[in-house]
Amino acid sequence: MTVAHQVTVPDDVDMRSLLGPRDEVLRALERGFPDLTVHVLGSVVTLEGEPADVSLAERLVDELAQVSRASQPLTADAVERAIAMLRSPAPTSPASVLTMNILSSRGRTIRPKTVGQKEYVEAIDRNTVTFGIGPAGTGKTYLAMAKAVQALQAKQVARILLTRPAVEAGERLGFLPGTLNDKIDPYLRPLYDALHDMVDPDSIPRLMASGTIEVAPLAYMRGRTLNDAFIVLDEAQNTSPEQMKMFLTRLGFGSRMVVTGDVTQVDLPGGTQSGLRVVSEILHDIDDIAFCRLTSADVVRHRLVGEIIDAYAKWDDVARGGERPVRREGADHPRGDRRGRRTP
Repeated sequence: MTVAHQVTVPDDVDMRSLLGPRDEVLRALERGFPDLTVHVLGSVVTLEGEPADVSLAERLVDELAQVSRASQPLTADAVERAIAMLRSPAPTSPASVLTMNILSSRGRTIRPKTVGQKEYVEAIDRNTVTFGIGPAGTGKTYLAMAKAVQALQAKQVARILLTRPAVEAGERLGFLPGTLNDKIDPYLRPLYDALHDMVDPDSIPRLMASGTIEVAPLAYMRGRTLNDAFIVLDEAQNTSPEQMKMFLTRLGFGSRMVVTGDVTQVDLPGGTQSGLRVVSEILHDIDDIAFCRLTSADVVRHRLVGEIIDAYAKWDDVARGGERPVRREGADHPRGDRRGRRTP
């Protein structure tokens, strides 16, 4: 049984923004509901199909209208994520995620793009120490640094410290010429790159010279007490349990810590245990410490990154069982054809 329902978009919502450039938002909606027929006439969206699809698509249109009303840009990627949120076992309002601003800088706004990222950001606000654990591309470090810059701008802290262990990722970099700073720079470069996205590049040397922003390898943290600071430890899977304890006990008054890492990408020498893998067992019952676990569903890079992460996870699971996974040839990925159209 099919039903048809009309959704009237409020007058304060710009239909051009809602439908996206060249109707890309409308096309993404059609791809998300391949069995649904969608027509747009003026500010009226007509949905025709199975009752369940019509009901979910109606809610999606309402949520996207709220995002557009908040002057947030809508893209095909945002629509796909919104559909996933509504179809999840615990549905979440896409508008509450996509309109949550963390930091506005240099003409762009940094905000969470998934439910997991929103919960991660909220955990940082609520807790003194937050662990963000998940695969590459989930925004663990980027969002933590955005929260650090936000806290500095709001004068909640007096300085930012960004650190990571200087561990080679399986390669042998060999002898690096130059000063000590030149030698450790390749390890810290990802932190500098993210920082340049959030702070005026011309002001960074001044802020670093004054100690307001410090980027240093983890070894430089030993023996220090860090007060009134926002401290981010990146690539924490490459810390030993002893290094993790050393870092966490640097916490001073008025400070906040975020520890990020991916336990599936440990680059420590053979036989060395990862401090990030054991820390949740040690600290899980301590108040004011939160553990946020992001998944491939929170990846905000290219679509293939999430699929690559899932494929490697399956491979590892089978490999631990002593069998190699069998690759299937010629697997098809059917996609629904576009049957909706916009009526001029």
